[in-house]
Amino acid sequence: QGAHIIVTPEDGIYGWRFTRETIYPYLEDIPDPSVNWIPCTDPTRFAPAPVQERLSCMARNNSIYVVANIGDKKPCNSSDPGCPSDGCYQYNTDVVFDTEGKLVARYHKYNLFRRETQFNYPKEPEAITFETPFGKFGIFTCFDILFREPAVVLVSELQVDTVLFPTAWMNVLPFLTAVEFHSAWAMGMGVNLLSANTHNISFAMTGSGLFTPEGPAAYHYDSETEEGRLLVAELSARPRLSPTYPPAVNWSLYATSIKNFPEEDTFSAAVRRDIFTFSELGRKAGNYTVCQGDLCCHLIYRMPHKSKDEVYVLGAFDGLHGSLIKYHWQICTLLKCQSTDLNTCGQPVETAQTKFEMFSLSGTFGTNYVFPEVLYSGVQLAPGEFEVLRDGRLKSKHGTSKPLVTATLFGRLYEKDLPHPLRT
Repeated sequence: QGAHIIVTPEDGIYGWRFTRETIYPYLEDIPDPSVNWIPCTDPTRFAPAPVQERLSCMARNNSIYVVANIGDKKPCNSSDPGCPSDGCYQYNTDVVFDTEGKLVARYHKYNLFRRETQFNYPKEPEAITFETPFGKFGIFTCFDILFREPAVVLVSELQVDTVLFPTAWMNVLPFLTAVEFHSAWAMGMGVNLLSANTHNISFAMTGSGLFTPEGPAAYHYDSETEEGRLLVAELSARPRLSPTYPPAVNWSLYATSIKNFPEEDTFSAAVRRDIFTFSELGRKAGNYTVCQGDLCCHLIYRMPHKSKDEVYVLGAFDGLHGSLIKYHWQICTLLKCQSTDLNTCGQPVETAQTKFEMFSLSGTFGTNYVFPEVLYSGVQLAPGEFEVLRDGRLKSKHGTSKPLVTATLFGRLYEKDLPHPLRT
């Protein structure tokens, strides 16, 4: 189909149910790309590497960049105080081969998810980039996207055009389904994000997409069948140069310039373990403000009619998220509750019946890193149906074409994250 680059999922080659010992036979020593190596034509230059050889030949024989996630092993000894007792560092690793089959990028995942005990944490974060005829690329993996290093560094400091993103992402409603958050991250950061997710519905893993600063070019979400899907789309190679590139946003400008709307009765409810401050939208139209900590969230909205069977709330959260690894979120959200019982607000909801004629959501964010999410019934995105104004308002354009599950501004205050408890 004429593609220049193909991205495959995290753990896509050999799966993820491993201990350190059982994954070891699958690992290969992956050299630094500066060695200028084409495994396909020179397979014996280093230790046997059948996986790298095959990936290299796939790239070379099809004249396409190939991105894959495999495992790297690096021997060490007792002179290194961090050396594992089995004498080997094991890394969750992305590799990229160019159209000649040459290894051009190697990235060791920096933010391991809690169950990845088969792998070691790299000592330092790696900001890996490479140039192509179609723009400058960066690469990171799955859980990395929620943290500053290396994800934000690649975009804000190294100015990549496109991020390659192998992932094995478990969907977590209401804010962290794969297509919802990854699309929002691409918009908030102003880059292309090529997100290849493992498809395993028994683990709630589904949802891949080719996301741009202006919204999804293609995406797929299917929680019903085991069938995968190949996504193909044409993207702007250098989106910052595009005439339609979105302008920079001052995320708190509007919210700090207005007087707070009246705060109606508020209540607390948990979104997983995070205690949000909520206010029920009691009328079919109105203006609401809800505050928590340093964050005040403003909402102006209008529904065609107020359903007796569905409850929507405006919610605010300003605090640390996470049980073991604690990182700081600021969230403003317009959210459908699971039932008319307010205690269910924040619990997972996939479907809704209520459309909105308009909504405008804003917040007094203490960060420039805010990701705009709009999720429709059936976990569907809303391309072209909302906009982010320069003053930080997330606004519907012409009303919602489908019932709304959530509209959310997801802010990250990286500088308030707590030190990582598992890095030695």
